[in-house]
Amino acid sequence: MADAGLIAAALAAVASVSLASEISPQRQAELEHMVVQDCGSCHGLTMKGGLGKPITPADLKGFDPEGLAAIILDGVPGTAMPPWRPLISEAEALWIADYLKTEKTE
Repeated sequence: MADAGLIAAALAAVASVSLASEISPQRQAELEHMVVQDCGSCHGLTMKGGLGKPITPADLKGFDPEGLAAIILDGVPGTAMPPWRPLISEAEALWIADYLKTEKTE
């Protein structure tokens, strides 16, 4: 019998791919620019940290994309991490989380 964790991870990956496919290539480019400019203003332009914690793929290795997307959308109360929900959709936040976990941002 398959491990429940593996099944959950596979389902999350399928959901992530389907949500990412809803985002146009033009919007993906805009989101990438937003990551560099807006996220980079606190997390450092190389994402290795600054006012905010490092958010390189290595630093995010233990985090699931859905959890990261929730942080992106709702921020972290009591910190400088603002909520981005007024500006981006859930699918876009998940795209950003996947981007941060897989793309070379250095």
